[in-house]
Amino acid sequence: MAKMTGKRALMEMLRAEGVDYIFGNPGTSESPIMDALEDFPDIKYMLTTQEGVAMGMADAYARATGKPAFVNLHIETGLANGISLLTNAYEGGTPLVLTSANQDIRKLANNRSDLVQMVDQFTKWSAEVTHPEQLPGVIRRAFNEAKTPPTGPTYVAFSANALDDEGEMDIIPSSKGYFRIGPDKTAIDEAARLLKGAQDPVLIVGDRVAQSEASQEIVKVAEMLGARVYATNYSEMNFPTGHPQFLGSLNPSMPDSKKIIGSSDVVLAVGTDVFPGFFYFSGPALGANTKLIHVDQAYQEVGKSEPTDVGIIADPKIAMAELVYALESKMSGAEREGAKGRMVNLSEEKASIKREWENRLQRDWDNRPMTADRMMHEISNVLPHDTIIADDSITSRGSIHSSMEFNEPGSIYGIRGGALGWGMGGVLGVKLAHPDRPVVAVVGDGSSMMTVQALWTAANSNIPVLYIICNNSAYRVLKLNMNIYKRDILGENPPNSQYMGTDFPIRLNIAGIAEAIGVYGRQISDPADLADAVRDALASGKPAVLDVVIDGTV
Repeated sequence: MAKMTGKRALMEMLRAEGVDYIFGNPGTSESPIMDALEDFPDIKYMLTTQEGVAMGMADAYARATGKPAFVNLHIETGLANGISLLTNAYEGGTPLVLTSANQDIRKLANNRSDLVQMVDQFTKWSAEVTHPEQLPGVIRRAFNEAKTPPTGPTYVAFSANALDDEGEMDIIPSSKGYFRIGPDKTAIDEAARLLKGAQDPVLIVGDRVAQSEASQEIVKVAEMLGARVYATNYSEMNFPTGHPQFLGSLNPSMPDSKKIIGSSDVVLAVGTDVFPGFFYFSGPALGANTKLIHVDQAYQEVGKSEPTDVGIIADPKIAMAELVYALESKMSGAEREGAKGRMVNLSEEKASIKREWENRLQRDWDNRPMTADRMMHEISNVLPHDTIIADDSITSRGSIHSSMEFNEPGSIYGIRGGALGWGMGGVLGVKLAHPDRPVVAVVGDGSSMMTVQALWTAANSNIPVLYIICNNSAYRVLKLNMNIYKRDILGENPPNSQYMGTDFPIRLNIAGIAEAIGVYGRQISDPADLADAVRDALASGKPAVLDVVIDGTV
């Protein structure tokens, strides 16, 4: 053991954990940390001017590298600003360690804030270090908890005395961890028995498929069954979107989606919550005769809300590989032929969906403002093949997926959770993780304003990313959700609303804001200008903003 201050022990632990970046915005309470950082030039401080930017950067960096990111915010005031995007990290299971410093523990009588209580419901584990010798063990546990499935954010507070006082320290990082837990064989056999004879199987995937690197195994299962495949959310490549059996995203709790899957005899849900949704609708999400098989490493999600016939707590990659083996040994010739027939039908359905989009694109080709479909069509034609998309497009997301295919792991990262503002910082985190690939953010105008300060960080740190703003002059998602509320909750058909508080009568000038902060910005209203603008921005090697005026009607 070596004697050192708590602040030095913190930095030594970060070095031992392999931390390259601290994402943050400091305050006076973080002075000890910033002072100690001067002696650790291998750890770079990524300065943001708004805490949501730091959270978005860390969230995306952690997901793109597969290792926990480290965030440091300022006492309760900065921490409060970061909680919005902390909820997204918690909902999405992002492995990150969030920290902030606090007043000296001896100031307890002076209304010293309970920082742990502020974030406890949005973290896997949280604690406050009040003595320097606690620090290595607490940091070690915070990293270990963050990266152990089900992954998620953890939080550590540091009292001032714990940072400045000395103690005997053992600098030992968290263990590597071996987290691929295999499934119960009996459960796999039962799942295979239900699936092999299914007449209309549906496979529903979520982002923990991508986290487990299980997409190849999922594809094999889908093909063996001839199953329709849907994603509950698509913030990472959990199933190749170009595959003929992938039919898009749905929310199984919504009435329209219930109709799609309600007639299925067996639903296999893998790596996804079953089934979340903001609005409450009575009754189960699935049909009365539908069997549900749920495979997930997030043990608390299995059987949580929907009646589950076979719940399998396991790593999705391992479980799907064993399911493939079980199906190969159990499926009859007739069952295999039935699956092939379903695959032919699904290929035709997929082609029909593509034609519908192409017809809509051509029908509205000359619309002004341009449609989101036209915008993404123009952009997709010129993006390099190895481009990574950071998707915070909100209501333009369907246009992205209609124009582009995501068939490789790591080709897309998107917002997870209900808090706007992830993409502006998120794209910077993805670029830090993949400095040699072009990285493009597609961000809604309303979401961009939540964390527009990210443009300063992009300029200050010279992070060459391209922001494409979907500027429809509205919180369009709120209008769509108001329609759902009116139609499906209140029973109004057709829904009728004045959409109070959802429009921006003064169009947000994101390009102008970018220029003021030191980032190249250009507003574009003519779709013919988009292709060259994208090429020029990517070739510049500098951060850039293309503020694209699009139609926002609902």
